[in-house]
Amino acid sequence: MFPLTKDVKRLEEICREVRALIIKMLAKAGSGHPGGSLSAVEIVTTLYFSVMRHDPQNPEWEDRDRFHLSKGHACPVLYAVLAKAGYFDESHLWSLRRFGALLQGHADKRTPGVELSTGSLGQGLSVALGMALAARVSKRGYRVYCLMGDGEIQEGNVWEAAMAAAHYDVGNLCAILDYNKFQIDGSVDEIMSIEPLEEKWEAFGWHTIVVDGHDISDLISAFEQAKEIKRKPTIIIAQTVKGKGVSFMEHVVDFHGRAPAPEEERLALKEILGDG
Repeated sequence: MFPLTKDVKRLEEICREVRALIIKMLAKAGSGHPGGSLSAVEIVTTLYFSVMRHDPQNPEWEDRDRFHLSKGHACPVLYAVLAKAGYFDESHLWSLRRFGALLQGHADKRTPGVELSTGSLGQGLSVALGMALAARVSKRGYRVYCLMGDGEIQEGNVWEAAMAAAHYDVGNLCAILDYNKFQIDGSVDEIMSIEPLEEKWEAFGWHTIVVDGHDISDLISAFEQAKEIKRKPTIIIAQTVKGKGVSFMEHVVDFHGRAPAPEEERLALKEILGDG
């Protein structure tokens, strides 16, 4: 099983490395989604390096915890974390989005460590619910984690899954909302407000936790709390910043789906790594 750590300084260093990989692979590809990948770095890093039971040498281990990236366009963050954890060699990152490559523009089941292919948004929570119910049927103790985007929870099938998860007391299901306030067309609030979030999820029967999605200590505590909730699903509402870690990308909707140009790559890496 992969060795986990609660060393926040070490986890922060991994996050810095992951951010640099995201910028490099998207610049190399010339396309992709930096904003929502950067906003989720601490969430995904904390899960794989501090929370989930998993084994990069045996990705199909039956008792592994499952992670499903519902916001599949943010796959660069997942690919970077999987590479850092040892699921595949980092050299594969430089072929991102190429035809026939191991790493496609949305997470693909053919990639080691990816549980299910993604595409249309709004489906991930239903998939994760099915995985969590399968654990109950097969009498296995694994947990299921599902990372959603704030724009995608405007879709109705998310709330159908939320209602079903509470109805069936699925305590081994933990959703995480990357609440970075922007979707591809602009501000989430302007397009279709999703507030009040806490009250909505609680009304649907979920245990609700709100955290700073870039504070690793907060995230670790939230995931530990979620493990103690046995009779209802948990959602962690992670307050995040779109494009986090690169000043000229933060809160900028244009970087939802635009890869950095060469000079932007240089400037971004200088910020992230602190060198030229």
